[in-house]
Amino acid sequence: MANFRRRRAKSGGPPFPKLLRNKNAADNDTLGREHLEALSNTARPKRRRRGIYLLPNAFTTAALFCGFYAIVMAMNLKFDNASIAIFVAMVLDSLDGRVARMTNTQSEFGAQYDSLSDMVSFGAAPALVIYEWSLRGMGKLGWLAAFVYCVGGALRLARFNTNIAVVDKRYFQGLPSPAAAAMVAGFVWLMDDLRFAGADLNWLSWVITLYAGITMVSNVPFYSFKDINFRKPMPFIASLLVVVALVAISSDPSSVLFGLFVLYGVSGYVVYGWRWFKGKPVALVPQSNKAEPPPAAAKYEDNNDHHPL
Repeated sequence: MANFRRRRAKSGGPPFPKLLRNKNAADNDTLGREHLEALSNTARPKRRRRGIYLLPNAFTTAALFCGFYAIVMAMNLKFDNASIAIFVAMVLDSLDGRVARMTNTQSEFGAQYDSLSDMVSFGAAPALVIYEWSLRGMGKLGWLAAFVYCVGGALRLARFNTNIAVVDKRYFQGLPSPAAAAMVAGFVWLMDDLRFAGADLNWLSWVITLYAGITMVSNVPFYSFKDINFRKPMPFIASLLVVVALVAISSDPSSVLFGLFVLYGVSGYVVYGWRWFKGKPVALVPQSNKAEPPPAAAKYEDNNDHHPL
Protein backbone atom coordinates (compact mmCIF):
# COMPACT_ATOMS: atom_id res chain seq x y z
CA MET A 1 0.00 0.00 0.00
CA ALA A 2 1.40 3.41 -1.02
CA ASN A 3 2.36 5.87 1.65
CA PHE A 4 1.25 9.50 1.19
CA ARG A 5 2.67 12.45 3.02
CA ARG A 6 0.27 14.13 5.36
CA ARG A 7 -0.28 17.86 4.91
CA ARG A 8 0.93 19.99 7.74
CA ALA A 9 -1.42 22.42 9.46
CA LYS A 10 -1.03 26.05 8.46
CA SER A 11 0.55 28.29 11.03
CA GLY A 12 -1.31 31.45 12.12
CA GLY A 13 -3.63 30.20 14.79
CA PRO A 14 -3.69 27.76 17.66
CA PRO A 15 -3.47 24.14 16.45
CA PHE A 16 -6.66 22.18 16.52
CA PRO A 17 -6.60 19.85 19.50
CA LYS A 18 -6.45 16.16 18.87
CA LEU A 19 -9.71 14.46 19.62
CA LEU A 20 -9.65 11.80 22.23
CA ARG A 21 -10.34 8.39 20.75
CA ASN A 22 -10.89 6.55 23.98
CA LYS A 23 -13.22 9.11 25.54
CA ASN A 24 -16.83 9.80 24.97
CA ALA A 25 -18.27 12.42 22.60
CA ALA A 26 -18.78 14.99 25.39
CA ASP A 27 -15.03 15.33 25.86
CA ASN A 28 -14.53 15.94 22.14
CA ASP A 29 -17.22 18.64 22.14
CA THR A 30 -15.54 20.35 25.08
CA LEU A 31 -12.19 20.48 23.30
CA GLY A 32 -13.85 21.84 20.17
CA ARG A 33 -15.50 24.66 22.08
CA GLU A 34 -12.24 25.56 23.78
CA HIS A 35 -10.52 25.77 20.40
CA LEU A 36 -13.22 28.05 19.00
CA GLU A 37 -12.98 30.31 22.04
CA ALA A 38 -9.20 30.54 21.59
CA LEU A 39 -9.65 31.56 17.95
CA SER A 40 -12.24 34.19 18.84
CA ASN A 41 -10.02 35.64 21.56
CA THR A 42 -7.10 36.06 19.16
CA ALA A 43 -9.26 37.83 16.56
CA ARG A 44 -11.22 40.02 18.98
CA PRO A 45 -9.65 43.47 19.63
CA LYS A 46 -8.90 44.34 23.19
CA ARG A 47 -11.42 46.61 24.83
CA ARG A 48 -10.31 49.97 26.17
CA ARG A 49 -10.03 49.88 29.91
CA ARG A 50 -12.50 52.04 31.77
CA GLY A 51 -9.70 53.51 33.84
CA ILE A 52 -8.92 55.90 31.00
CA TYR A 53 -12.09 57.81 31.87
CA LEU A 54 -10.09 59.27 34.72
CA LEU A 55 -7.96 61.25 32.26
CA PRO A 56 -10.45 63.98 31.19
CA ASN A 57 -11.93 64.12 34.67
CA ALA A 58 -8.44 64.73 36.05
CA PHE A 59 -8.22 67.92 33.97
CA THR A 60 -11.67 68.95 35.21
CA THR A 61 -10.61 68.33 38.80
CA ALA A 62 -7.48 70.42 38.27
CA ALA A 63 -9.60 73.29 36.93
CA LEU A 64 -11.89 72.96 39.95
CA PHE A 65 -8.87 73.10 42.23
CA CYS A 66 -7.71 76.32 40.55
CA GLY A 67 -11.12 77.89 41.18
CA PHE A 68 -11.03 76.85 44.82
CA TYR A 69 -7.43 78.09 45.11
CA ALA A 70 -8.49 81.48 43.69
CA ILE A 71 -11.15 81.79 46.41
CA VAL A 72 -8.63 80.93 49.13
CA MET A 73 -6.08 83.43 47.77
CA ALA A 74 -8.73 86.16 47.64
CA MET A 75 -9.57 85.52 51.29
CA ASN A 76 -5.85 85.87 52.06
CA LEU A 77 -5.72 89.15 50.07
CA LYS A 78 -3.35 87.70 47.45
CA PHE A 79 -5.31 88.89 44.46
CA ASP A 80 -2.58 88.41 41.86
CA ASN A 81 -2.35 84.70 42.67
CA ALA A 82 -6.15 84.45 42.65
CA SER A 83 -6.39 86.02 39.19
CA ILE A 84 -3.64 83.83 37.76
CA ALA A 85 -5.39 80.73 39.12
CA ILE A 86 -8.55 81.65 37.21
CA PHE A 87 -6.58 81.93 33.96
CA VAL A 88 -4.95 78.55 34.63
CA ALA A 89 -8.43 77.11 35.15
CA MET A 90 -9.35 78.44 31.70
CA VAL A 91 -6.47 76.55 30.11
CA LEU A 92 -7.37 73.32 31.90
CA ASP A 93 -11.05 73.77 31.00
CA SER A 94 -10.10 74.03 27.33
CA LEU A 95 -8.24 70.71 27.52
CA ASP A 96 -10.65 68.34 29.27
CA GLY A 97 -13.14 68.20 26.43
CA ARG A 98 -10.45 67.78 23.80
CA VAL A 99 -8.82 64.99 25.79
CA ALA A 100 -12.19 63.25 26.14
CA ARG A 101 -12.76 63.36 22.38
CA MET A 102 -9.24 62.27 21.54
CA THR A 103 -9.43 59.26 23.86
CA ASN A 104 -13.10 58.54 23.05
CA THR A 105 -14.05 58.79 26.72
CA GLN A 106 -17.06 61.12 26.58
CA SER A 107 -19.58 60.46 29.30
CA GLU A 108 -22.59 62.09 30.88
CA PHE A 109 -20.80 62.16 34.21
CA GLY A 110 -17.90 64.07 32.68
CA ALA A 111 -20.22 66.65 31.11
CA GLN A 112 -22.08 67.29 34.36
CA TYR A 113 -18.84 67.40 36.34
CA ASP A 114 -17.39 69.90 33.88
CA SER A 115 -20.38 72.24 34.30
CA LEU A 116 -20.11 72.12 38.09
CA SER A 117 -16.39 72.83 37.89
CA ASP A 118 -17.03 75.79 35.58
CA MET A 119 -19.57 77.20 38.02
CA VAL A 120 -16.93 77.30 40.74
CA SER A 121 -14.00 78.46 38.60
CA PHE A 122 -15.80 80.98 36.37
CA GLY A 123 -18.86 81.83 38.44
CA ALA A 124 -18.23 81.91 42.16
CA ALA A 125 -14.44 82.50 42.15
CA PRO A 126 -14.34 85.70 40.01
CA ALA A 127 -17.32 87.16 41.89
CA LEU A 128 -15.65 86.59 45.25
CA VAL A 129 -12.25 87.82 44.04
CA ILE A 130 -13.53 91.17 42.79
CA TYR A 131 -15.81 91.55 45.81
CA GLU A 132 -12.92 91.09 48.23
CA TRP A 133 -10.66 93.35 46.16
CA SER A 134 -12.96 96.29 45.43
CA LEU A 135 -16.70 95.85 46.05
CA ARG A 136 -16.69 95.13 49.77
CA GLY A 137 -16.76 98.81 50.74
CA MET A 138 -19.84 99.53 48.62
CA GLY A 139 -22.24 97.74 50.93
CA LYS A 140 -25.34 96.27 49.29
CA LEU A 141 -24.41 97.57 45.84
CA GLY A 142 -21.16 95.66 46.03
CA TRP A 143 -22.42 92.23 46.95
CA LEU A 144 -25.47 92.62 44.68
CA ALA A 145 -23.18 93.20 41.69
CA ALA A 146 -21.14 90.14 42.65
CA PHE A 147 -24.33 88.10 42.97
CA VAL A 148 -25.58 89.27 39.56
CA TYR A 149 -22.34 88.01 38.05
CA CYS A 150 -22.57 84.71 39.93
CA VAL A 151 -26.17 83.99 38.92
CA GLY A 152 -25.40 85.10 35.36
CA GLY A 153 -22.67 82.45 35.18
CA ALA A 154 -25.05 79.77 36.48
CA LEU A 155 -27.78 80.70 33.99
CA ARG A 156 -25.24 80.87 31.16
CA LEU A 157 -24.01 77.34 31.83
CA ALA A 158 -27.54 75.95 32.16
CA ARG A 159 -28.64 77.55 28.91
CA PHE A 160 -25.55 76.32 27.11
CA ASN A 161 -26.29 72.73 28.12
CA THR A 162 -29.92 72.89 26.94
CA ASN A 163 -29.44 74.89 23.70
CA ILE A 164 -26.32 73.17 22.43
CA ALA A 165 -28.21 71.39 19.62
CA VAL A 166 -30.17 74.39 18.30
CA VAL A 167 -27.64 77.24 18.44
CA ASP A 168 -25.50 78.17 15.44
CA LYS A 169 -22.14 76.52 16.10
CA ARG A 170 -20.24 79.54 14.80
CA TYR A 171 -21.47 81.75 17.63
CA PHE A 172 -22.04 81.56 21.36
CA GLN A 173 -25.34 82.80 22.73
CA GLY A 174 -24.14 85.36 25.23
CA LEU A 175 -20.64 85.93 26.57
CA PRO A 176 -18.95 82.61 27.47
CA SER A 177 -18.35 82.21 31.18
CA PRO A 178 -14.54 81.76 30.84
CA ALA A 179 -14.32 85.02 28.87
CA ALA A 180 -16.43 86.82 31.48
CA ALA A 181 -14.18 85.46 34.22
CA ALA A 182 -11.12 86.61 32.26
CA MET A 183 -12.50 90.14 32.05
CA VAL A 184 -13.12 90.33 35.81
CA ALA A 185 -9.96 88.52 36.92
CA GLY A 186 -7.84 90.28 34.28
CA PHE A 187 -8.97 93.67 35.54
CA VAL A 188 -8.06 92.74 39.12
CA TRP A 189 -4.70 91.34 38.01
CA LEU A 190 -3.81 94.41 35.92
CA MET A 191 -4.81 96.97 38.52
CA ASP A 192 -3.01 95.04 41.25
CA ASP A 193 0.16 95.03 39.14
CA LEU A 194 -0.19 98.78 38.65
CA ARG A 195 -0.50 99.22 42.44
CA PHE A 196 -4.02 100.61 42.35
CA ALA A 197 -6.14 100.10 45.43
CA GLY A 198 -9.42 98.33 44.85
CA ALA A 199 -11.35 100.85 46.95
CA ASP A 200 -10.29 103.65 44.58
CA LEU A 201 -11.76 101.79 41.57
CA ASN A 202 -14.91 100.42 43.13
CA TRP A 203 -17.33 102.00 40.64
CA LEU A 204 -15.30 100.83 37.66
CA SER A 205 -15.20 97.35 39.18
CA TRP A 206 -18.96 97.53 39.74
CA VAL A 207 -19.59 98.39 36.07
CA ILE A 208 -17.28 95.64 34.77
CA THR A 209 -18.85 93.05 37.05
CA LEU A 210 -22.40 93.96 36.03
CA TYR A 211 -21.44 94.11 32.34
CA ALA A 212 -19.92 90.63 32.44
CA GLY A 213 -22.82 89.14 34.40
CA ILE A 214 -25.58 90.62 32.23
CA THR A 215 -23.79 89.90 28.94
CA MET A 216 -23.51 86.22 29.84
CA VAL A 217 -27.32 85.88 29.86
CA SER A 218 -27.93 88.12 26.84
CA ASN A 219 -28.69 86.95 23.30
CA VAL A 220 -25.68 88.77 21.87
CA PRO A 221 -23.73 86.49 19.49
CA PHE A 222 -20.04 85.99 20.19
CA TYR A 223 -17.81 84.29 17.65
CA SER A 224 -16.91 80.78 18.82
CA PHE A 225 -13.89 80.03 16.53
CA LYS A 226 -15.36 76.53 15.97
CA ASP A 227 -15.33 76.78 12.19
CA ILE A 228 -11.54 77.11 12.11
CA ASN A 229 -9.93 73.83 11.16
CA PHE A 230 -6.53 73.69 12.83
CA ARG A 231 -5.67 70.42 11.05
CA LYS A 232 -5.52 72.07 7.63
CA PRO A 233 -2.41 73.89 6.40
CA MET A 234 -2.36 77.51 7.48
CA PRO A 235 -0.67 80.42 5.69
CA PHE A 236 2.70 81.56 6.91
CA ILE A 237 1.31 84.84 8.20
CA ALA A 238 -0.91 82.91 10.63
CA SER A 239 2.07 81.23 12.29
CA LEU A 240 3.81 84.60 12.46
CA LEU A 241 0.80 86.15 14.21
CA VAL A 242 0.76 83.30 16.74
CA VAL A 243 4.42 83.94 17.57
CA VAL A 244 3.79 87.68 17.93
CA ALA A 245 0.82 87.01 20.24
CA LEU A 246 2.87 84.65 22.44
CA VAL A 247 5.71 87.18 22.68
CA ALA A 248 3.26 89.95 23.60
CA ILE A 249 1.56 87.85 26.28
CA SER A 250 4.87 86.76 27.80
CA SER A 251 6.15 90.36 27.90
CA ASP A 252 3.19 91.75 29.87
CA PRO A 253 0.60 89.03 30.53
CA SER A 254 -1.81 91.00 32.71
CA SER A 255 -2.33 93.92 30.34
CA VAL A 256 -2.29 91.89 27.11
CA LEU A 257 -4.74 89.23 28.35
CA PHE A 258 -7.09 91.82 29.81
CA GLY A 259 -7.00 93.81 26.57
CA LEU A 260 -7.70 90.74 24.43
CA PHE A 261 -10.70 89.66 26.47
CA VAL A 262 -12.08 93.19 26.63
CA LEU A 263 -11.99 93.30 22.84
CA TYR A 264 -13.71 89.93 22.72
CA GLY A 265 -16.30 91.04 25.26
CA VAL A 266 -17.19 94.04 23.10
CA SER A 267 -17.05 92.18 19.77
CA GLY A 268 -20.41 90.52 20.38
CA TYR A 269 -22.24 93.83 20.39
CA VAL A 270 -20.44 94.82 17.18
CA VAL A 271 -21.63 91.59 15.53
CA TYR A 272 -25.13 92.14 16.92
CA GLY A 273 -25.29 95.68 15.48
CA TRP A 274 -23.89 94.56 12.13
CA ARG A 275 -26.44 91.76 11.76
CA TRP A 276 -29.26 94.13 12.73
CA PHE A 277 -28.03 96.73 10.24
CA LYS A 278 -27.89 94.15 7.42
CA GLY A 279 -31.38 92.87 8.27
CA LYS A 280 -30.13 89.43 9.29
CA PRO A 281 -31.75 87.58 12.20
CA VAL A 282 -29.97 88.38 15.43
CA ALA A 283 -31.51 85.50 17.42
CA LEU A 284 -29.31 82.40 17.41
CA VAL A 285 -32.10 80.09 18.59
CA PRO A 286 -35.15 79.86 16.29
CA GLN A 287 -38.31 80.53 18.25
CA SER A 288 -40.25 77.79 16.40
CA ASN A 289 -37.57 75.17 16.94
CA LYS A 290 -38.48 73.30 20.09
CA ALA A 291 -36.00 70.49 19.84
CA GLU A 292 -35.54 68.05 22.62
CA PRO A 293 -32.54 68.80 24.81
CA PRO A 294 -29.52 66.68 23.86
CA PRO A 295 -27.84 64.31 26.26
CA ALA A 296 -25.37 65.94 28.56
CA ALA A 297 -22.50 63.96 27.06
CA ALA A 298 -22.87 65.99 23.85
CA LYS A 299 -21.06 68.82 25.58
CA TYR A 300 -17.79 66.98 25.29
CA GLU A 301 -18.61 65.89 21.75
CA ASP A 302 -19.21 69.43 20.51
CA ASN A 303 -16.39 71.62 21.56
CA ASN A 304 -15.43 72.28 24.77
CA ASP A 305 -17.42 74.14 25.98
CA HIS A 306 -18.30 77.52 26.14
CA HIS A 307 -14.60 78.31 25.70
CA PRO A 308 -13.93 81.19 23.32
CA LEU A 309 -10.28 80.60 22.45
